[in-house]
Amino acid sequence: MVNNKTLLACIIAASTTMMTSQVNAAEQSTLDSVMKKGELTCGVSTGLPGFSNPDAKGHWKGIDVAYCQALAAAVLGDKNKVKYVPLTAKERLTALQTGEIDVLSRNTTWTLTRDTSLGLNFAGTLFYDGQGFMVKKSLGVNSAKELDGASVCVQSGTTTELNLADYFRKNKMKYQSVVFDKVQQMVAGFESGRCDAMTTDQSGLYALRLTLAKPNSAKVLPEIISKEPLGPVVRQNDDKWFNVAKWTLFALINAEEYGITSKNVDQMLKSNDPNIQRILGVDGPKGSGLGIRDDWGYQIIKQVGNYGEVFKQAVGEDSPLKIDRGVNALWNAGGFMYAPPIR
Repeated sequence: MVNNKTLLACIIAASTTMMTSQVNAAEQSTLDSVMKKGELTCGVSTGLPGFSNPDAKGHWKGIDVAYCQALAAAVLGDKNKVKYVPLTAKERLTALQTGEIDVLSRNTTWTLTRDTSLGLNFAGTLFYDGQGFMVKKSLGVNSAKELDGASVCVQSGTTTELNLADYFRKNKMKYQSVVFDKVQQMVAGFESGRCDAMTTDQSGLYALRLTLAKPNSAKVLPEIISKEPLGPVVRQNDDKWFNVAKWTLFALINAEEYGITSKNVDQMLKSNDPNIQRILGVDGPKGSGLGIRDDWGYQIIKQVGNYGEVFKQAVGEDSPLKIDRGVNALWNAGGFMYAPPIR
């Protein structure tokens, strides 16, 4: 028979063991987990050309995908060590919160609520966007201001729904929303005539227009009704991983600013410019502050390219979308893209 003192001691010991295990689990960074398993699990869309979309051979392509590859190159030295998990707009944040994925890179808008109330951190802005509308040319509409009384296809679980309501209320117009869970369902609904217009980020509209049976039958209206800074997301309370996620994005932007490309990066290793030396890990903090390899910046640029190269190939002039750099140009070229210095 166990006396009360012995029983109490056992309970205390068990509780201490459980608390220690919980603390150890909490202290383990996603960075440690990724390095241990040798693979990055990245949440992407279920298919959005230019951002995250599998090609004919099943290889994922797009600007969001390139970020995942850059992160894998920085941490694991190999851009191909990525497992892509397609997620709907409804699923994406939960998948990150529960640890199903290590990072979410899925055309996700940075908002106050998402950044504070959901236990998430945005690593920065990968693409500055804004919500727009697409209509069939046969509708004869040339402006969003002409959509009073229209039915509008919209994807659930997005900031798009709230922006849509705000826009019509502000302009004293009426509308009927036709809601879909998946973007492909939304496009099919638009194409079949279930709605007069379709709304999402304007870049997405240009991408989705290409998937229509007759792309020339539709047009994107000129109005942009919101600010949509899209960027990768990680969990809060994990500064080690958050730092790596942020500086991976900053390395892409800084590399473009200093003219380091995937083609000249080896030559740039010999540069006397201290800024270039620090980006490539030849000098400066290297990887010590991030807890990763010293040549993390070099690996990103060598394997993935700089931000300008990624943009051009994924959504810019070398892509079917041919989106102009616009506000996504570097800060010294009239755009918003600006990264803190690596020093």
